[in-house]
Amino acid sequence: MTRVALLLSLLSLVALTGPALRPSSLSDLRQTAAPPSSHETAASQPAEKRITAYTLPPDLYRKAHTLEQISFWGRLAAIFYGWVILWLVLCWKLAPKYRDWAEKAASARILQAVVFAPTLLLTLALFNVPFDIAEQWVLRKFGISVQGWASWGWDWTKGEIIALIFGTILIWILYAVIRKAPKRWWLYFWLISLPLLVLVAFLQPLIIDPLFHKFEPLSQKDPALTASLEKMVQRAGQNIPPERMYWMNASEKLNAINAYVTGIGASKRMVVWDTTIAKMTTPEIVYVAGHEMGHYVLNHIWKGLAFAALGLFVLFYLGYRTIGWLLARFGQNWHIRGLDDWASLPALLLLISVFSFVGTPIASATSRYIEHQADQYGIEVTHGLTPDSNQVAAQSFQILGEVDLDDPDPNPLDVFLFYSHPPIRDRVRFALTYEPWAHGQQPEFVK
Repeated sequence: MTRVALLLSLLSLVALTGPALRPSSLSDLRQTAAPPSSHETAASQPAEKRITAYTLPPDLYRKAHTLEQISFWGRLAAIFYGWVILWLVLCWKLAPKYRDWAEKAASARILQAVVFAPTLLLTLALFNVPFDIAEQWVLRKFGISVQGWASWGWDWTKGEIIALIFGTILIWILYAVIRKAPKRWWLYFWLISLPLLVLVAFLQPLIIDPLFHKFEPLSQKDPALTASLEKMVQRAGQNIPPERMYWMNASEKLNAINAYVTGIGASKRMVVWDTTIAKMTTPEIVYVAGHEMGHYVLNHIWKGLAFAALGLFVLFYLGYRTIGWLLARFGQNWHIRGLDDWASLPALLLLISVFSFVGTPIASATSRYIEHQADQYGIEVTHGLTPDSNQVAAQSFQILGEVDLDDPDPNPLDVFLFYSHPPIRDRVRFALTYEPWAHGQQPEFVK
């Protein structure tokens, strides 16, 4: 799903170089015992102990630490592997072969794109299969994924089909722009990307997500939870009626917990995973949903799109400034005629991928900042709705950390490079200490 989303949001020029081996926020918590069948069952259990800090028992700590190391080194290995693959594709002159096939098959550029782009993209995808399989193996090994290999293979196939379709369209547009404006292609292609970014944000919950998971109205699955979420949404001043709240069948494939708000405008909706309903109480689910609501109220969706647009502007410009040098230095040996040659695509992908990695710490730090704001918003919006809301937030993070196997002491370099959220230990600490109303102060976001 991640690579498809990146492709559709025009980050495909980076994502197509290969996905990182990164365990998602998933785990095997409570795999030795059947989880509660509903949040009412979870709520009927003895009261959870009060949280004072994020901790894990020794056996779970070792498991989480091992997973964190695998994730970190796997990410780095996947990035460098992607660069090596692109370099080999260039040295083996595969792109010129595909270009020649395309030019022999048709004279029309759009038909050439239909031959060249899927062939090259599928080649890169097949080179990345070992990392795709390794990622799924790790997820299954740690109990994070419960998805069978046949189902996983079908999801992989669907993702690649979508990637090939949209990738072909994007590559055709890119080279049409390069041919029309060889000195300003980066700017015009960037301008074309902006409405597409918005279109993707609108269409993803309507078209892409249902291809991978089953969704049903939450009101039919859990009316009581729907009513609680509606109260929180009303307090947030948002318009997400019950008919836009959905239940997602995550347990068919994952042992994860999540609730999120997605889409924009008429496609905006709230989604709660069935695993979350099984493993969290209603107040905890409301806090998690409050965090996600914060992304909308604080305009993180639009800010994120603006940040992505800025990032693409920089990447395209840097690609424009350096691709000439790279092709002048190696283009003849790679049998690349020029930038407007289809065969130059792997070279452009390689440059943009390297520049993207250099900018990774900035993107990660920005993401951690807005996620911290959403944490704060979640506490504020549930204060007064949920008794002892700070403790409930801390308990939510504790459960999330246990289920996700979050390392209490993550590698600082991993945090710096790749963490899109603050470490769980910091999130728990903040949840326990953020109480402006206890000191006669006004909260920042929810007055």
